[in-house]
Amino acid sequence: MHRHLSIFTHKLLKNSNSILNTTTKHTTTTKHTTTFFLCSHFNPSNPRAGGFAFFRFLSYSPVSRRPPDPEDPSNLIKDDGVSVISQMWIENFREPDRIATNLSSYLRRLELWVLAYQKVCADEMGAYMPRSAIQRAALEDLLALRNAVLDSRFRWGARLEFYIKSPKDKIDYQSLSKRKIKAILTTTQPTPFQDRLVQEVLLMILEPIYESRFSQKSFAFRPGRTAHTALRVIRRSFAGYLWYIKGDLSTILDGTKVGLVINALIRDVRDKKVIDLLKAALVTPVITTKDDGVEKKKKKRKYQKKRVLAEDEPKPDPYWLETFFGFAPEEAEKLPSWGHCGILSPLLANVCLDELDRWMEGKIKDFYHPSKSDVIWNSPEGEAEQGNTSWPEFVPTSGPDKTRKMDYIRYGGHILIGVRGPRADAATLRKQLIEFCDQKYMLKLDNESLPIEHITKGIMFLDHVLCRRVVYPTLRYTATGGKIISEKGVGTLLSVTASLKQCIKQFRKLSFLKGDRDPDPQPCFRMFHATQAHTNAQMNKFLSTMVEWYKYADNRKKIVNFCSYILRGSLAKLYAAKYKLRSRAKVYKIGSRNLSRPLKEKKGQSSEYHNLLRMGLVESIDGLQYTRMSLVPETDYSPFPNNWRPDHEKALLEYIRLDDPKTIEEQRSCIMDQGLVSPQDYISMLVWNYKRNAVMMDQLSFVNSGSINTERDQLLLLGSNQDKLEHRTKEEEENGERFSASQM
Repeated sequence: MHRHLSIFTHKLLKNSNSILNTTTKHTTTTKHTTTFFLCSHFNPSNPRAGGFAFFRFLSYSPVSRRPPDPEDPSNLIKDDGVSVISQMWIENFREPDRIATNLSSYLRRLELWVLAYQKVCADEMGAYMPRSAIQRAALEDLLALRNAVLDSRFRWGARLEFYIKSPKDKIDYQSLSKRKIKAILTTTQPTPFQDRLVQEVLLMILEPIYESRFSQKSFAFRPGRTAHTALRVIRRSFAGYLWYIKGDLSTILDGTKVGLVINALIRDVRDKKVIDLLKAALVTPVITTKDDGVEKKKKKRKYQKKRVLAEDEPKPDPYWLETFFGFAPEEAEKLPSWGHCGILSPLLANVCLDELDRWMEGKIKDFYHPSKSDVIWNSPEGEAEQGNTSWPEFVPTSGPDKTRKMDYIRYGGHILIGVRGPRADAATLRKQLIEFCDQKYMLKLDNESLPIEHITKGIMFLDHVLCRRVVYPTLRYTATGGKIISEKGVGTLLSVTASLKQCIKQFRKLSFLKGDRDPDPQPCFRMFHATQAHTNAQMNKFLSTMVEWYKYADNRKKIVNFCSYILRGSLAKLYAAKYKLRSRAKVYKIGSRNLSRPLKEKKGQSSEYHNLLRMGLVESIDGLQYTRMSLVPETDYSPFPNNWRPDHEKALLEYIRLDDPKTIEEQRSCIMDQGLVSPQDYISMLVWNYKRNAVMMDQLSFVNSGSINTERDQLLLLGSNQDKLEHRTKEEEENGERFSASQM
C-alpha cells in the first residue's frame, strides 16, 4: 500500500507545475509564498517527502489580518467609565453652584452604559463581570438602548418588548401562550433589566451634581453619611440644648406630586432630555397585583428537598444578616420608591427635602444670639471650639445670661431640632415649620406630629436616647467637721445611650423573647437543623454587628451584654429541645457557659459529636462571644471635627486645591521669597506636586468604582499616598535636573 501511495504522489509531483498554475490564478497574492514553500520542501531524490510537502501545501491557508469592523460598538468606547465619572465629580465640586445644562452629552457616552451594565449584572448575577467578558451582542443591545433613550423611544415598565435582557433571562417572549402573556401584563413583575440600566446611568450623572449642593445637615441616602455619623454629630453639636422638636415627614417618602419633584430638579438641572426621562418615570403607572380579598386555602406543607442554587444565581442573605436588618431603627425603615425611578428615588427625595434643609440653615443663623457671659459659643458665628477640649460636648450652665442657639439634623424623613432658649422660641419655630411644609410640600402637620420635649424626658432618635448628665465641680462647700453643705452644678454633658426598651421590642418582633419587664428568651427554631458549630458562628456574626451598631452608645457594655444574654438563652433552649436535655441548666453544664463544647443526647452521644471526635475536631466549635460584660469593648469617644466631611469629599477638595494654579503660585512665591529653595529644588517640588495630583486622581477613580466598602479601607488608601509619592524613578529626577540646567 505504501508503494502505491508513493507512486501516486510521484505522479502528482510531476504535474505539480500545472496544479500550481491553476491555484495561483485564484490566489495571486500568495504566489511567491507558495513557490518558496514548494521549492524549499521538494526533494527529487525522495518523492515521499515531496508528496507530504505537497499535501501540506494543499492544507495551507494564508493568514490575513481583518480590518477593524466600523460597526463594532466597542470602537465607541474611548475612555474608562470610572475616569469619566471621576471627572464629573471633580467638575461639580469645583463649581458647585453651576447650573447643569448639557447632560445629554453624558447620556451619549457608551462608557457609562457599559459601567452601568457591569453594576446591574453584579447585582443580578452575584459576580462582577469585567469589560472584556461582555459579548458583542450585549454591546449592540446596549447601543440600541442608548439610542432609544436619546431618541425618546424608550418606555418605562415594558413587559414584553426589550432592547436588552438580563443574561439570566432565557425566556422567548414571542413563543409564550396568551395565558402567560396575560399573567405578565396584569401581575406584579420585577423591575425590567433595561429599566435598571437607565436608572443606574441617570444616577451616575445626577449624583455628583446634587452631592456638591446638598446641605451638611442631612445624613441619609448619601454616600459616606450613615446613622453613626448622625449620632456623632448629635453628640458633638447638640450639647446644652434644653428643648427638642422631633418631626416625622416620612409621608413625603411614600410619594409626592410630580410637579413638586420636577420644580425641585429644575433649580439645578436644565437638560430637557433628562427631565423628560425622570418625569416619564414618575408619571408612568406601575402595574401591581390586585388583591380581591379572597383568602386562598392553605395547602398542607410537604417535605421539600434542599434547593440547589444555579451557577449564576446570587446567594441569599445569611440568617444573621436578616436578623440584623430586623433591628433597623424607625428612622431607617422606610426606603422611598417613586414610580419607575427605582434607585433614583432616595436621591429625588433628598432633592425635595434639601429645600427644607436650606430653610432651616437660614433660621439657625437668624436665631443665634451670643452672650458675653458664656464661656462657650461667644464667637461671631458660634462655631469656635472653646471650653473643655477633652469634653467637646461640655456646656456650662452657670451665669444669668445664656446664649440663644439652635441646631438641626435630618435623617431621611425624620428631623431633630435642638433649641437653647425659652420654650416660646421653640413654639414659634414649630409654627413657622408647619407653615413652610404646608406651602412647599402640601403636607398638613400639627402640634402632635411636631412635639416639643425637654431634655430631661429623654429624646429618642435612631434607637438612642438623648439625655443630660449634670457635672459637679471638685470644689465643695464644707463645714468644720468636713460635712458637705452644698455643691453646685456648673455644666452638663449630653449622654447618648442605647434604648434598652427599643432593643427588647426588636427582639420580640424577631421572636427571640417574650415579655417586657422580665424578658424570657425563646428558642430559635429556624436553626434547628443546623449544626452547633454553624449556629454558634451565625450568632457570633450577629453579635459582632450589634457591637459595631452600638459603638457610640454610652451604655455599650450593658446593651451588648443584654443581647448576648438573650441569644445565649435562645440557643440553650434550642439545644435543649434538639438534644432532649429538658432544661437550659443541663445545656450549660455540658456545653459550658459559652456553648463551646459539643453537646450530647440524654441517651448516649450525638452523631455530631461522633463525627467531630472521628475527625479530631472536637475543640473546633466557637463559643458565643461577649458572655461577660468585661469582654465587651469600650464606647468610642473619639473626637469628631466640627466641619466633618466624608473621605471621598476630602479627597475631591484636596485634589481641586492642589490642581488650582493659584495654590502652586502661592507656594512658589512664598518659598522663593524666603530663599528656602533653589531653582533645582523648585523643579523637584513641581514634579512632586504633579505626582501627588496623579495619585489623588487614581484614588478618586478607585473610590468611585465601588471597591472601597468601609471607612477603614479608605483610611488605609489615604495613608498609602505618601508611600507612593516617595517611590519616584531616577529618570524623572534626571529630567528635572536637565530642565533646571537648561533654565539656568
